[in-house]
Amino acid sequence: MEITDIISENPVFLAPMAGITDLPFRLICKEMGCGMVYSEMISSRGLYYGDKKTEKLLEIHPDEKPVALQIFGSDPDIMGRAAYILNDRENAILDINMGCPTPKIVKNGDGCALMRDINLACRIVETVVKESIKPVTVKIRKGWDENCINAVELAKAIEQSGAKAVTVHGRTGKQFYSGEADWDIIKEVKQALNIPVIGNGDVFTAEDGIELLDKSKCDGIMIGRGSRGNPWLFRRLIHYMKTGELLPEPDPKEKINMALKHMELAVKYKGERIGIIEMRKHIAWYVKGLRDSANLRNQINRIEHKDEMEKALIEYLNR
Repeated sequence: MEITDIISENPVFLAPMAGITDLPFRLICKEMGCGMVYSEMISSRGLYYGDKKTEKLLEIHPDEKPVALQIFGSDPDIMGRAAYILNDRENAILDINMGCPTPKIVKNGDGCALMRDINLACRIVETVVKESIKPVTVKIRKGWDENCINAVELAKAIEQSGAKAVTVHGRTGKQFYSGEADWDIIKEVKQALNIPVIGNGDVFTAEDGIELLDKSKCDGIMIGRGSRGNPWLFRRLIHYMKTGELLPEPDPKEKINMALKHMELAVKYKGERIGIIEMRKHIAWYVKGLRDSANLRNQINRIEHKDEMEKALIEYLNR
């Protein structure tokens, strides 16, 4: 897939997810064949004021390229300054978040709240495009709520403002992740634009990904929640797209070994204390559906050290 002069190996991307798509997880998804990985949301104000925690989110490893950094905010000037600051970073794409529905984001007018003000949204895109030397893309939703379904209108305005691609999540902001994603709205956006359109929402299996492509005719697929504990989804979907063959699901041994590898990366990049605490949720996703996984989850949620976590996982595998 191609966005201006940025070419990815395939059109299957990892969605930006706060607290999830950190460097360790992105490396794993890239190893599984993901065409492009997206960072966690990065605060434009954090960049503007030089926040140390924000700086940590900008780290990119050569093995995960191409990488898209995603920024959020609702002040055009600060968003523009953030884009300028990121010009010397190693990201290939600069993405603007207009889709996050969480209360702490939308209460400040950021994320999906921008879908309620198309003029402001366009001013932000125009300013970011002006200040960035990277291709600028935007992630939106179906609309703010059922009374404000304006993805097509906003996407057309975003294109006119200089964006080079648009990702559409087929739910409204008020829906969060409830109900089913509306892939028809993705199709409508695709039909209305000349730039690439990436579809997002409810891709949990390789078959889901093919169905999304067939129904919406979108140019690419972005996978979010479906990748949690299941980075194999990228490999299986890409293989299915190329060959029509469905690879088998990972077995328990593969899942535990991947959890151990993920833990090594988390500890390497974040230190033992933070790495192990953050791995608790990832391991719970890796073992979901496995035999006696509830007891394992209860056990790992009390573990604070790497050697204890390794022991618990290996003992579980050997039982």
